Amino acid sequence: MKALTANRLIDGEVVFWKAGQWVERFADVELFDDDAAAEAAEAHAKSQPTVVVDPYLIDLVETEGVWIPVAYRERLRALGPTNHIEHGKQAEGGKVVEALQHAHTAARSAGRINLIKRK
Repeated sequence: MKALTANRLIDGEVVFWKAGQWVERFADVELFDDDAAAEAAEAHAKSQPTVVVDPYLIDLVETEGVWIPVAYRERLRALGPTNHIEHGKQAEGGKVVEALQHAHTAARSAGRINLIKRK
């Protein structure tokens, strides 16, 4: 499973792709189980250079009944900022935020590795 993420150009906010638009909450993310559909969404997102910076696909794993990013970096971005539990997206709480906070996956995301290989 994959999801599409980027940073919004106007304010640097971490955003996620959902049905043709960018949303701020990871809980609202569109999940892709088909590589072709994921790559098509990524291509469409990259055609919006005045909206977001560097959109890319991230790998997800199911844990506690919800899908969360495999990479620790992406979990931090989804919770952001993590300086205090009452700040940022993590302050909203909920099942997805709890799963992100308690995840213990150790694998790295293949998305970033593929991005490096393309350059």
